[in-house]
Amino acid sequence: MFSSQSSKPDPLSDVLSLLKPRTFMSGGVDHGGAWSVGFGAHEGLKFHAIISGSCWLAVDGVEPVRLNAGDSYLLPLGRPFRIASDLALPPIDPHIFMTSPLNGAIRTLNGGGDCLTIGGHFAFEGRHAEILLGMLPPIVLLREAADKAAMRWSVERLMQELREPQPGGTLIAQQLAQMMLVQALRQHLKERAHGGVGWLFALADRRMSAAITAMHGEPAKRWTIEGLASIAGMSRSSFAARFRRTVGASPMDYLTRWRMMLAADRLANSGDPIAKLAQATGYESESAFSTAFKRVIGCAPRRYGSRANAASSLPIGLVGD
Repeated sequence: MFSSQSSKPDPLSDVLSLLKPRTFMSGGVDHGGAWSVGFGAHEGLKFHAIISGSCWLAVDGVEPVRLNAGDSYLLPLGRPFRIASDLALPPIDPHIFMTSPLNGAIRTLNGGGDCLTIGGHFAFEGRHAEILLGMLPPIVLLREAADKAAMRWSVERLMQELREPQPGGTLIAQQLAQMMLVQALRQHLKERAHGGVGWLFALADRRMSAAITAMHGEPAKRWTIEGLASIAGMSRSSFAARFRRTVGASPMDYLTRWRMMLAADRLANSGDPIAKLAQATGYESESAFSTAFKRVIGCAPRRYGSRANAASSLPIGLVGD
């Protein structure tokens, strides 16, 4: 689980800690000759790195992208996609040459030798994946040298853990998957810092980030617009307008939803009584907390808690995502 290692809260780590990503497949394919492989819709997030050669990537609804050795990409929205030497070729089903889970192995298509890709697919145990994935584009490309090096190292290390199982390997694989996700989010945030709307992009704004960090650090505090504006070093009216423009919601709406996300996670994992959750999220009474929880989550806290282990999840997210 992600958690801040210093006394200063880290909003991105806070949110990631609720997602609880887990890796369940990783491996590579060595492509040769003329080829085209089609993949259906998927849950969770897929990632690939081009180790050698080049290929095309075509995701439904997006202009095709040419990829070269060293490039990496993530597919966060689960859309069907194709990778190919030539997009005019009819795609084949990957199960034709991947008849069993890769588990770190390298499969060969058409004899290999032209384009080697490695990557994987991980899902989320947490119930809040849409907090992040829903605000990302269909393709997140990593093409800067530092980002490519970090992603390739992580993917190759993950493959080694799966290919050569050792004690503690599952935990290392989980952490590597988290590292790749953070690396991609950092790059996307850097590229969209001045154009995106949502809590993630607001973290690139020093003043808005200070206010969000304060709310994450003390979710039970009786925050006011004036108090948050002071932390941001702005007037009340200027802060409120800028927060809404940047985050896509008012400061108090953001705070309420963050509190309810924390409460939902505690309901699913801790078994804490409603009264304790109310106090921990800044509510003086259980009834006030329950009213807010139902408004944000869509059901009463007790019902949510009783369904926490059910097959169907109850997706929620921060406003503006």
